[in-house]
Amino acid sequence: MAKAKEEILTGVVGYGGAFNMGMHHLNSQKATRGLKPVAVCDADPARTRQAKEDWPDLEVYTDLKEMLKKSPVELLTIITPHNTHAPLAIQCLNAGRHAITEKPMAISVKECDRMIAAAKRNNVMLSVYHNRHWDSNILGLTRAAHRGGIGDVFRVDATAAGYSKPRDDWWRSNKAVSGGYMYDWGAHFVEWLLQIMNASMSDISGYFQDRVWDHVTNEDEGVAVVRFKNGSSCRLEMSSIAATGLPYQFRILGTKGSVVTSDGGCIITKINKKGERTEKFVEYPKGQHKKFYSNIRDHLLKGADLIITPEWARRVIQVIEYSELSHKKGKSVPAKYE
Repeated sequence: MAKAKEEILTGVVGYGGAFNMGMHHLNSQKATRGLKPVAVCDADPARTRQAKEDWPDLEVYTDLKEMLKKSPVELLTIITPHNTHAPLAIQCLNAGRHAITEKPMAISVKECDRMIAAAKRNNVMLSVYHNRHWDSNILGLTRAAHRGGIGDVFRVDATAAGYSKPRDDWWRSNKAVSGGYMYDWGAHFVEWLLQIMNASMSDISGYFQDRVWDHVTNEDEGVAVVRFKNGSSCRLEMSSIAATGLPYQFRILGTKGSVVTSDGGCIITKINKKGERTEKFVEYPKGQHKKFYSNIRDHLLKGADLIITPEWARRVIQVIEYSELSHKKGKSVPAKYE
């Protein structure tokens, strides 16, 4: 009887300096028993030199094709600008490697479809680094929404709004590269909203503004509205031109109460049959970010269910892309993927 595989050889594609995410992913992989970092690829020789200094025992490459030909690496995490996620992931998947992309998965549903098809065709795993699925506040809000006694949840609102000039010296402000204003932090917020709501999508609407910051190509503001088949809805406002923000980051409305975010926790409001109102502050639980890579390991080595599936991550892209399409069409757009 063949011995069960005990280790997956891992690596990263992209070791750029922004946020030091190459280091973050390699450290996360190293800290996860059953995952062993062995390789780094970055097109910039200066970054591969830095990677070699940081990780002297790892192989370093400046060409992905060469890495896929020479390295025994089995799982690659792609940490590059958004518009490169799909082609790089497909290249890895077609070479028989498992692949994880940083969020967002890609910048269009069609790209996501091609990535998923490549993973299935080559019988390898594809996932997206939605590690914030396990953020402290989202774990607490989701629990409060569904176990806090507020009845049936019918709407969830989220906002990340302020008035600030975006940088013009990096790719995240370039729509052709980033996908647009909502593809950065918006990808986190959309994933959180879908996590809290946990229902099948019906249609998507969007409203965008591009009035102030003419030195960048991203939009100034985006609003996405999702309607679900059970009649509920969620709304996300992302703005860099909101002179006055809203007083909450998340508001969850149920038939018997509500949940709103507060410092270090959330406030659960309940209204009884007599119309009497009670409020309770509930601290958020501890975040569980390590679960992302431990689930990847358990999926590959033990056959556990993958939590962040590519189909789940594709829903995030659908909301963002279709909200912009809705704005252009002047009407809501049916969800292709529920």
